[in-house]
Amino acid sequence: MPSVQFRLNGAAIAVDADPHQMLLDVLRSQLGITGPHFGCGAGECGACHVMVDGRAMASCDMPMWSVTDKEVVTVEGLGTVEQPHPLQRAFITEQAMQCGYCVAGILISAAALLKRNPSPTEAEVRAALDRNLCRCGSHNRMVRAVLRAAAEVATS
Repeated sequence: MPSVQFRLNGAAIAVDADPHQMLLDVLRSQLGITGPHFGCGAGECGACHVMVDGRAMASCDMPMWSVTDKEVVTVEGLGTVEQPHPLQRAFITEQAMQCGYCVAGILISAAALLKRNPSPTEAEVRAALDRNLCRCGSHNRMVRAVLRAAAEVATS
């Protein structure tokens, strides 16, 4: 089996995987990265979102060959328990999650937004999170959390 090389959460890795195997499968089954979740399997719900070279992308329909030599960031790469990412702190403060199934993908979509636009408007936050489904109905709190994190980053 060929080796696919890419950067995962800041570390260079090489993983033996079928180049046509989906990134989500490799992350979860071979690399033990459990933040991205399987939702729809068609790239429509956002539960599996990862950041690839700064863009939020669905890992459930992304073949391994497509991440060769790219930077992949999962929710595990955003922050740590000791030093959470501003988005993670804001989601806790705003109580912007219930079941948590969608949250990893939403955090990644929000992080990609803040990376390209550190001071988004509410409309821009809503547009960035539009590809992420949340069955719990926490979107308004999530939008407030993203705006809170943007404000925190702007003042630090």
